[in-house]
Amino acid sequence: MNRLEIQNISKSYQDKKVLDNISFNIPKGSIFGLLGPNGAGKTTLLRIITGIFASDEGTVKIDGKLTDLLSNSATIGYMPEERGLYKKMKVEEQAIYLAQLKGMTYSEAKKKVSFWMDRLGMQAWKHKKLEELSKGMGQKLQFVCTVVHNPSLIILDEPFTGLDPLNADLIKNEIYELAKNGATILFSTHRMEQVEEICQQIVLINQGKMLLHSDVKSAKKMFLKNEYLIEGDDLTNLNQGKTFDLIEHQTESATLKIKETSTYPEMLHELADFKVSFRSIRENLPSLNKIFIELVNQN
Repeated sequence: MNRLEIQNISKSYQDKKVLDNISFNIPKGSIFGLLGPNGAGKTTLLRIITGIFASDEGTVKIDGKLTDLLSNSATIGYMPEERGLYKKMKVEEQAIYLAQLKGMTYSEAKKKVSFWMDRLGMQAWKHKKLEELSKGMGQKLQFVCTVVHNPSLIILDEPFTGLDPLNADLIKNEIYELAKNGATILFSTHRMEQVEEICQQIVLINQGKMLLHSDVKSAKKMFLKNEYLIEGDDLTNLNQGKTFDLIEHQTESATLKIKETSTYPEMLHELADFKVSFRSIRENLPSLNKIFIELVNQN
């Protein structure tokens, strides 16, 4: 079942079209990456999904029902890139207040906030004001406020900003756990390595247009360059070949690209002629960062 359905969404501001006929579905319980350079239209799309903005054309459905800011408020948790918390309010007080706005009673909110603060190591900070927190601790509070009311759709815009590696891992593991328990995660970031590690499917948009919609593994296969990484104890005798081009060359590793007129077995046969021993050879899968740059540069 699809938790979120985006159908033919378009949005313009005056003469500029910031979203142009965007469509994709996100299954229940999945972690989905929304990618794009600055100004691509990501934040506008997120705000249309939450009901903050209205689209000019198209529809957004959550669990098969058209979205509406008031009726969908309790089912969505939205963590914006810009910090949207009250600097003078105390940490626990603030989280409880925001949970109540999502429909929880005071006692329910207090219990759930305490649960999340225990889980994220924040109990010592619960009576501090937001302005007293580090950037990383403030980001953890934003995460608590996003998930405390048990939303079925969680939208995270650059959730790891300001977090050290330890706390980034902590939040990442909570994202996995939330998805495992049935929540759908829509994850927007510029950090391709995080997307590669966390997301199962991705959409890439640029200048308001959708350039790619795929699962991560299939996206990598689509952009294969017939390159192979070779590792060995000593590859100094390796040179350009008749069947391959030497793209990168170090003492213990090398990257080869098979020529269009040659095959993988022919490359292996020629490698034997160089009298080099290698421990491993594997196809060089492109990173999402390289795919991202290539697609954006093409458009």
